[in-house]
Amino acid sequence: MTRETASEIADRAARWVAQMASGEWNAEREAELGRWREGDPRREGALLQAQAALAMIEAARVPALAANDADRYEGGVRRRQFLIGGGAAVAGVAASIGFFDLISAGSTYRTQVGEIRRIPLDDGSTAAINTASRVSIDLRQDLRLVEVSEGEAWFQVAKDRQRPFLVEAGRVRVRAVGTAFSVRRLEKGADVLVTEGVVEVWTDGAEGHIVRIAEGNRAYVGDNSFVEMANPRTSSVDRSLAWRAGKIDLVGQPLSEAVAEFNRYNKRKIVLLDPALGAEQFDGIFRTDDPIGFAEAIRTSLNVPLNMADPLLIQIGSTNQK
Repeated sequence: MTRETASEIADRAARWVAQMASGEWNAEREAELGRWREGDPRREGALLQAQAALAMIEAARVPALAANDADRYEGGVRRRQFLIGGGAAVAGVAASIGFFDLISAGSTYRTQVGEIRRIPLDDGSTAAINTASRVSIDLRQDLRLVEVSEGEAWFQVAKDRQRPFLVEAGRVRVRAVGTAFSVRRLEKGADVLVTEGVVEVWTDGAEGHIVRIAEGNRAYVGDNSFVEMANPRTSSVDRSLAWRAGKIDLVGQPLSEAVAEFNRYNKRKIVLLDPALGAEQFDGIFRTDDPIGFAEAIRTSLNVPLNMADPLLIQIGSTNQK
């Protein structure tokens, strides 16, 4: 049997917490949860993190709720406070990864720079929303409609042939029934990466030109109906989606691209003072929220100056470097 990845365990933990919060919990589900927790030692930690994250959201939202409507908030999403793990308190979880919401109606979610949110949907699907993104989700009777108007999101779609799962990103359309994929909105199109199953892509107004993208592949889909498939041997889907675990995975990537990726997640920006450094290739796995660690690794490996005097900038190299 294939060993679950950390991302798969986190997704399943999110769905367990969503079921707990829904108020439809019973002894049968409690027993099933117990068996799931015993199946892998990593699952206990993932469940506690999911529960703690939801509890933190609840605590933050309660003061802002009206006294006569304390189980509702904007977007039509209902909440019930619940005890975690039979009443045990969970504290100290402050990471930006793993803040969960249960969607039962149309809702729009924004993430700030550096924020990554994992959202279990009440149809059994899961969405992970990347930094600086805006995603709207509308679960209808006959259609599950998602709009990625800014940024990027990854979806683990529960199978439901009666309700297709459709993502809109500008004029780009991505359709799936039961699969996993990501969509990143770009200025003139979208990047689509498939981690499981197959998706169909097209642009609005060009429904006769549908392209299928299979597991392990990625494509750029333009608003003008242009579709460009990437070479999977030079473009790892798993590395590109390392952000789901709060990581940036670099393998032979030009330093200019690596810097641009870090700047997506941080308000403190990295600047290459010497343009020639941008062509240098760089390997390594870093936290999305650790631009300093990344910059120090560059200084060590390339033997270049590093200036961090400005609290909003990290300057690498020098203007007179040769």
